[in-house]
Amino acid sequence: MFSFYHDEREGSAYRRQITRDWWRTQRRHYEVFASYFVLREAADEAYPGWQKVSDLVRRQTMLDIPDEISGIIRVYVDNHVMPAGDAGDAAHLAVASYHGIDYLLTWNCRHLANANKFDHIRKVNRRLGLLTPELVTPEQLFREVT
Repeated sequence: MFSFYHDEREGSAYRRQITRDWWRTQRRHYEVFASYFVLREAADEAYPGWQKVSDLVRRQTMLDIPDEISGIIRVYVDNHVMPAGDAGDAAHLAVASYHGIDYLLTWNCRHLANANKFDHIRKVNRRLGLLTPELVTPEQLFREVT
C-alpha cells in the first residue's frame, strides 16, 4: 500500500490517487504500522520512487519480528495460503496476524485482499491461534462522512 503513494508507473494513477486520498482524509482515524518486511520491500532500488516510499514507511510505528514469524510463514506456504515463490505476502500476513492488527491494508488483490482466500486464511490462522486481520484495499477502508 505504501508503494502506491509515490508510484508513477503507467497504469497506476487510479491506485495512487486513492492511496493519497486515504492518507489525506482517513489516516488520522487509524494507527498505521509497518514492519521490517515492508521496509525491505520499499528499499528495493529497482523500484521507482523507492527512497520516498522508504521514507514514508520509516515514519510509521514499526512492528517487531519475533522468531515465531518464520514458522507462521512456513505454515502459510505449506498450507497453500500464500505461494512458495513469494514469501513477502506471507510475511506481511504473518506479522499482522501475530500482532493482532485489525486491518492489513494492501493493493495486492491476488494473494491478500481476495475474498476467495479469506476463508482459507482464517482457517489456517484459527489453527495457529491467531486472529486474522481484515484484508482490504485503501478503497475499502474509507469512513463514511456524516
